[in-house]
Order: sequence, then C-alpha cells, then structure tokens
Amino acid sequence: MPQVKIIAKNFMDMVAALPAMKLDKLYENTFICEAVLRSLPPLAKKYVLQMLYLVGPITAKSMEEWVLADGLSKHRGAIDRLLQLRVFLEATDRKKETSYKLNPKFQDSLQKYLVYGGAVPTEPMPSIITGRLPTLDSLEAYALEQWECFLLQLISSGQPERPSSIGSSMLKVFQRGLLSSRESEAPKLTESGFQFLLMDTNAQLWYIIREYISTSQDRGVDPADLISFLLEFSFHSLGEAYNLNTLSEVQRNAIKDLADLGLVKLQQGRKESWFIPTKLATNLSVSLSDTSSRKQGFVVVETNFRMYAYSTSKLHCEILRLFSRIEYQLPNLIVGAITKESLYNAFENGITAEQIISFLQQNAHPRVAEKTPSVPENVTDQIRLWETDRNRVEMIPSHLYEDFPSKDVFEAASDFAREIGGLLWEDSKKMRLIVRGESHQDMRDFLRRQK
Repeated sequence: MPQVKIIAKNFMDMVAALPAMKLDKLYENTFICEAVLRSLPPLAKKYVLQMLYLVGPITAKSMEEWVLADGLSKHRGAIDRLLQLRVFLEATDRKKETSYKLNPKFQDSLQKYLVYGGAVPTEPMPSIITGRLPTLDSLEAYALEQWECFLLQLISSGQPERPSSIGSSMLKVFQRGLLSSRESEAPKLTESGFQFLLMDTNAQLWYIIREYISTSQDRGVDPADLISFLLEFSFHSLGEAYNLNTLSEVQRNAIKDLADLGLVKLQQGRKESWFIPTKLATNLSVSLSDTSSRKQGFVVVETNFRMYAYSTSKLHCEILRLFSRIEYQLPNLIVGAITKESLYNAFENGITAEQIISFLQQNAHPRVAEKTPSVPENVTDQIRLWETDRNRVEMIPSHLYEDFPSKDVFEAASDFAREIGGLLWEDSKKMRLIVRGESHQDMRDFLRRQK
C-alpha cells in the first residue's frame, strides 16, 4: 500500500512561495517584516541588521569572511533562507561575482520600524464596552474544547445521522485531502485524514492553515492578503478583545473560520461585537519545531498490550479507537487493548506502525514518559511485525491464460509476455500463464494474431 505523508509546512515557507511582486507588496507592512525577521535563523538576523543601513551590495566573498571556517554551513543556510524570502536580492556583475543586498521594500519598512517603533495592529477595546472578559484559563479550556469538537466532526464525518457544523470554507479544506466525497455517498476519511488525526496539535494546525490559504483563491480571496492578515493577527495579545467592525469583509470571514478552529472566541455586546485570541492563535507565529506547547501525556501501555488512557476527552477515545479495541470507558479513564485485528483495521485505513508508535510515545503518561522506552519494546516490535506480516503478500491484478491450442502458441505467448514485462508465472507442463492486468489487452491482441 502506498504510504501517504502529510507535510505541515512552516508559515514562512508559504510566504516564500508567493510571487515576487506580492512578496514585495507584503514587505510594505512593518508587521510582516517583523514577523519575517523573528522567523530567521540567528545568523540570518545578524546579516539583516548589519546591512540594514548599507546602500550598496556586499559581495558573497566578503560575507564569507564574516564567519569562521567551521560556520560556513550555517552561513550558506542563512543566505539560502534570506534569498527564499526575498529579504536578500542576488546580483551578478560582469566579472560573474555574486553580491547580495537587502530588498529595498523590506529595508525601508524595517528602518521605519526601528526609528518610529512598532504599534499594535489594532488597539484592544476598552473594558467599559466589553465588560468582564474570560480569564486565560477559561479561554484555554474553550480553545481546547472547540479544537476537539472540530476534530470530532472530522472523525464522525462519515456518520449521516450527525449533521456537519463545519463551515463551507473549512469543509473545502477537508475535502482537499482529508475527506473523500462521492455522489450519493457520505464523506469518508482518506488515508491522509487518518494520519492527520495522529499528528500533534501544532502540526495539525499548520496543515489546516496551509490548506486554508491554498484554497483561498477558490473563495475569491488573494492568498497574499490572507497571509498578511494572519501574520498581523499573530501579534494580537492573548485574552484581549478586538473590534470586529474595524476589519474588512475578507478579514471578518477569516475570523469566523478561525473561530471554528478555536483560535478566537467571538462575543457580542449591545452595539459592538469583538473577538478574543486564544492560546492556539499564538502558535501561528511559532515554529513547528517548538514543542513547549505540547500537552501532557495520558497513555500507559503495558507489556501485555493493555492500554490505559487517563483522560475525560471524547476525542482521545475516538483517536485511540483508530488502532485499538476500546473495552470500557470510565469518567476519567479509558481502558483498551492493542490487538492484531484493531491494528489490521488501522493499517487498512492507511495508518502506519511508526505513526502509531510515535503517537503512543508522544502522549505517554508522565509516570512512564520518564522511562526508557516509554512504550514497552515487545509492544512496539509486535506492532511493526504485524505490519510487515500484512504487507508480506502483495496483491497484483492479473489474468490467467490456459487451454492453448498447441505448445508453440503457448511458448510464443510466454515469450511475448516476458518481453513486455507482464509475465508473473508459467506452468509449461499444463500450458498455463498468469500475466499482469495491465498487459491483458496486449496479450489479447497477440493471441488474436496467432489464430
């Protein structure tokens, strides 16, 4: 079975993928420049600040002298990143000597930012209008609940008795790769969809945002405008209220979609309406490699393949059900077992052994997370063995040919099948052949010519 992998890109990779004209337009915004500067490797930040007030270009050879010999690999990595984001522009003179200079748009915006200082994209609303806002703890609980409801909706998408509460914009994101929909059939999770559920929250969020931006043109929205708004949005303060009426229609629609994900909480007053960023929203400007926001684990796996999950979350139960047999559920405890049948079902849905093992290790309960290994070796080894056992037999569509009129026709057909690379098996005594399915039409045409 082909392995499907979801790669959740870094936000700045999406920025770098924009056309040059749109990227230069983004750099007219000081907040975009600040976000890009924050995302750069330390050495790349140093180069930007060193060249911020230089007018002319610097040769590549001169810049190589800024680092020691053992730092050349980091130097090249920094230069490559700066070129990808068009922070650096490359030029070659008549002597074919390469030089670099800062993008004038980026340089001008960053100079203004340093001289005049940065202002908040939008000022928070005064408490006189909003009244008492939710505490950070209640806001985090709301974000977690909303995110879990969102993922539960994805899991239960194939159940017709449960109506979909996902907005049309997010439904298109799902249908792009996580859900398959056919006429007269309920949507079903694809292999990528099953794998998506086993990813950590940061990776899931990045995948959704990436696909949300990728499908923006289908909704009549410019991806550059959406990226600009999301980067500005990441500078909003956690737990503060911001006026919805100051946003454009495109931005208001984006906020409503982000509310489905739990990135913001919408509230309505007597005259004004506002949104409050949650902790998930702050992850938009954080690299995927940052694991500081990773939640505490909850799963304990024993050597007898029994599994205990200390959780009250229905989402956790549904995710564990993807690869294990849930036996019973108490208010704060889920008890199950990893069986051959449950794993075969997971493999059938496109989930790999390594993804299951990685999920169990990442979500190991603190009491067992300190141990090495956090998941018993006999369990991980058996999961891998069951996967290889299932993949031991390869299913190939094929056709059986028999009842040849003569030995000569059989041998000619056998030689022809071998020449076109379609022969799988032959029995010369009983004059029987098995040929690949894609070679069937060629074999039929050949046998007709033999008559």
